[in-house]
Amino acid sequence: MPAILEIKDLSLFLHGNKEQVLVEQVSFQLNKGKVLGLVGESGSGKSLTALSILSLLPDNIRIGSGDIFFYDPNEKINLLSLSEENIRHYRGKKIAMIFQEPMTSLNPSMRCGKQIEEGIKAHYNLRQKEIREKVLALLKEVHLPRVTDLYNNYPHQLSGGQRQRLMIAMALSADPELIIADEPTTALDVTVQKNIIDLLKSLRKSRDLSVLFISHDLRLIKDIADDVLVMRKGKIIEKAPVNEIFHYSRAPYTKGLIACQPPLSSRPARLSTIQDFENMKNDPDMINFPGKPDIDYHDQPLLRIENLSVSYSIPGRISLTGRKTFRAVSRVNFDVFRGETLGLVGESGCGKTTIGKTILKLINHDEGQIWYNGVKIDTFNRKERRLFRKNVQVVFQDPFSSLNPRQNIFEMLNESVKFHFPDLNRKQRVSGILELLNKVGLTGSDMYKYPHQFSGGQRQRISIARSLTTEPEFLILDESVSSLDVSVQAQVLNLLNDLKVSLGLTYIFISHDLAVVKYMSDRIVVIREGEVEETGNPDQIFRFPTSGYTRTLIESIPGN
Repeated sequence: MPAILEIKDLSLFLHGNKEQVLVEQVSFQLNKGKVLGLVGESGSGKSLTALSILSLLPDNIRIGSGDIFFYDPNEKINLLSLSEENIRHYRGKKIAMIFQEPMTSLNPSMRCGKQIEEGIKAHYNLRQKEIREKVLALLKEVHLPRVTDLYNNYPHQLSGGQRQRLMIAMALSADPELIIADEPTTALDVTVQKNIIDLLKSLRKSRDLSVLFISHDLRLIKDIADDVLVMRKGKIIEKAPVNEIFHYSRAPYTKGLIACQPPLSSRPARLSTIQDFENMKNDPDMINFPGKPDIDYHDQPLLRIENLSVSYSIPGRISLTGRKTFRAVSRVNFDVFRGETLGLVGESGCGKTTIGKTILKLINHDEGQIWYNGVKIDTFNRKERRLFRKNVQVVFQDPFSSLNPRQNIFEMLNESVKFHFPDLNRKQRVSGILELLNKVGLTGSDMYKYPHQFSGGQRQRISIARSLTTEPEFLILDESVSSLDVSVQAQVLNLLNDLKVSLGLTYIFISHDLAVVKYMSDRIVVIREGEVEETGNPDQIFRFPTSGYTRTLIESIPGN
């Protein structure tokens, strides 16, 4: 089969006092009409390799060596030899890119239809009426609703899945032959993610597209790719057809990437990590989770939610009867028992995070009651409220935005310790913070570093450490691993389970990733459009879901 893209001995360097090698001697070929999966952890060089194809690298990164050939029907073009003016004839027209985060790639001040028009105008000489018709046809092709209205909408008026479909429509606007999809589904729910993958599959067939699909999720790669390249630290360590990678992978790193994802058919006591495979300390066929934890479901629940309802005001919507509202949570009921991990699962916008914020008293509820240790939290006096804040803590989704970039780790943790334990002197606080950092897998040398000096997984460990400074008994984990690579995710999930046992913690684990929720939870509550859809034991729900919605969520898990 003829090639459409070929990369030979590509090396990329980061400028600085001492040049750093980011990508080293990378070579591969993408055949016409095929999907090539490029997989690896953050920082492995996947995106930089893709950006170099279209000369979109940042100014501080230079190409040290190599060639990138694009095969037109009649000629072979070395893209790296083209001038900035000439490469523009290939960007969009021959090769298009779908970026990871549509909200940062779309212009927030420009209507959606106009953003697609830009690509068409750059490569075609058409009248405005023809351009508009082409835009509407593209919006229909990517299965967006109400295309005439959406043409005039702004990006913030679309859901995450709709914005990603808009990005795909923009990529298709000049009828390219090759699509580079860089983590196009990372931040999406499993159902939306499946829809996007199915859309890319159908477009590949209908348009005879070739696709370079970049991801850190091997389950996702299994669903869409024909062949797989595994990258680590700027090098390709394994190449093979997708089935061979999953069943006969040779590199310990690849085996680790596959095994560190929570399995759907079992519940191991610990998740495998890449380090386990590389150090040959672990067997992927681990012992199954040893029965249910020791939880007394006949005891009084630590937390009880009764008929909880929460509404939001809709900005700008005022009728004759007053400001219009949106009911985000409607008559929700569930209990959380001491020592339990209760999983809250559902699509984005279903009300999971709203429930968590209401428990924390960060937002008010309209109806219902929340009981903690048998006492209504609305009746707390000042002293009881302060104790509640100490005992119930939260770990947010994005550690980089929830950590203060101007404070080092000691300052951040010391602030909380000082407030909740005023009788401790500085020496005692330093000792306690050091012990806490060790518990979450960090060291004393990390104490005076700033958030930007850590990796994503380390920042999440810092967030967990900060939540533990008050010596809480209850943690609300709000999508706390959803932004992490699968390898780092496994480490953090193992850490959370270790801390739960050693510190006697109780968790509410909020996520849209059913595989992770199943692994972590003792019971699961499925939320749909603000209401409880189904509650039960994780294994029971996965084997015999009583709700069609739950069944759809399970069937949407990649590689399932």
